[in-house]
Amino acid sequence: MTPDGKIIIVTGGASGIGKSLVRRFHRAKAAAIVVADLNGPGATMVANEVGGVARTTDVTHEDDIAALVAETEKRFGRVDLFCGNAGVAVRDKDLDNAASADNAGWELSWRVNVMAHVYAARAALPGMIARKSGWFLNTVSAAGLLSQIGSASYATTKHAAIGFAEALAITHREHGIGVSVLCPQAVDTPLLGGAKGSQSVDGVLTPEAVAESTLEALAAETFLILPHPQVLTYMQRKTGDYDRWLKGMVKLRRRVMDDQSA
Repeated sequence: MTPDGKIIIVTGGASGIGKSLVRRFHRAKAAAIVVADLNGPGATMVANEVGGVARTTDVTHEDDIAALVAETEKRFGRVDLFCGNAGVAVRDKDLDNAASADNAGWELSWRVNVMAHVYAARAALPGMIARKSGWFLNTVSAAGLLSQIGSASYATTKHAAIGFAEALAITHREHGIGVSVLCPQAVDTPLLGGAKGSQSVDGVLTPEAVAESTLEALAAETFLILPHPQVLTYMQRKTGDYDRWLKGMVKLRRRVMDDQSA
């Protein structure tokens, strides 16, 4: 899967990884890029930079995503690559209580980190199935494979996002549709907010580096995109000995908590 000549939608495209993906797709000669974001002026700035189209979109509203896809198909004839990049992180209110985030935080996390991907698939799949081609690139997180210290809602919803992406890939490969999940650890974006938590143990990547890794993995049609390659080792340790992995995560949590209180 290469961007050359493709019609691409990027949600969360006004900043961070989304913005870098838009720029990198443009350099790779995408035919058209639709930059969608809740931040409409930000989306417009990025779209203008690459000669793309901006659309103010709230990914928690299914009607917004349906309209985004419908308008793109009407204007350009199809959607070749849908990049579901919008995300949200809600921290635990009490770092010593994994259930302390309020219901509003859990619901927002669920709608942005999981249901937005479901809405995108509902909207884009019919056209892709009819053409027997298309690709979904869902930005998830290494937290969806491992965990996230200090945000149970983030870890939980990102695990769910991985589960949906797997179902999407299994169900629709025979329709000619591909799926990739982008799972970095710490990236220097507004979502990180300067935090130095567990996600930063292997270094903080730039959004540009993540975008470069993503294009390489898309070209290889890789499902699991790991800009931090160490994540694969951690996954193998987790599945190889779950209890030992959990004990290691407890130690990591204590280290992070001690660093934050220092």
